Amino acid sequence: MGEQEVEAFHSHLSIDRSCSVNTQRIALNALVYLYRRFLEVEVGALQFTPARNHRRLPVVYSRDEIADILSHLRGVYRLQVELMYGTGLRKAELLSLRVKDIDFSSNNIFVRGGKGNKDRATMLPQELVPS
Repeated sequence: MGEQEVEAFHSHLSIDRSCSVNTQRIALNALVYLYRRFLEVEVGALQFTPARNHRRLPVVYSRDEIADILSHLRGVYRLQVELMYGTGLRKAELLSLRVKDIDFSSNNIFVRGGKGNKDRATMLPQELVPS
C-alpha cells in the first residue's frame, strides 16, 4: 500500500465511519510508525479529509422540568440537587463539598480543586440556608 491508500483509508475514517479526531490521529500515527519503523518507507505529506470535532451542547433544564424533578426528591437528595442547580456545582464538586467550604455570613461556597484543579467561589442561594 502506498500513500494513496493511506490517504483513502483516513478519508474513509472521517467520511464513512464518522470517527473522532482522536481516533483518526491514532490511526495515522500507527500507520506512520508502521511504515517508518518496520517497512522503512517514508510517508510524505498526506492529503486526506480530516475528521470534524463534534460540538456537544450542554443539557439545560427549564424551570418547569427542575420543579418536576424536585417534586420527586426528599431530604439530602433534594438539597444536593438544589445546590447543584442553584450554584452551578458539578457532581464531583458537590460530593467533595465540606461544611468549612460554606461561608454563611457572606453567602459563598468555596469550591476547592474543581474542574482543571482550580479553586473558585460561587454564591449560596438564600433559600437553601435553612436546609
